[in-house]
Amino acid sequence: MWVVTFGRKAAKQTEKLSVPVLSVLRLLVESLGQGPSGAHDWPNYGKLHGKRGEDKRHCHLLKGRPTYVCCWEVVDTHSIEVYYVGTHESAPY
Repeated sequence: MWVVTFGRKAAKQTEKLSVPVLSVLRLLVESLGQGPSGAHDWPNYGKLHGKRGEDKRHCHLLKGRPTYVCCWEVVDTHSIEVYYVGTHESAPY
């Protein structure tokens, strides 16, 4: 079982999300509890390119206008930290 935590910024971002987006985010967090690739069936799932040694990934939560995404990093062997949840336009990639 993996531990999924939210960084300070992501925690604040979740407070601004609508109920439908929060519901989908809850489902994603449950999937990530099975491991970082537990989200491989989610829309637009993929690894993000970053600094050497970082394992960052993302997927889309809801498509449309705006499209909502979630970005997370595999911190260690059984820990994942969500660092961004919000619109695609403001995503840090």
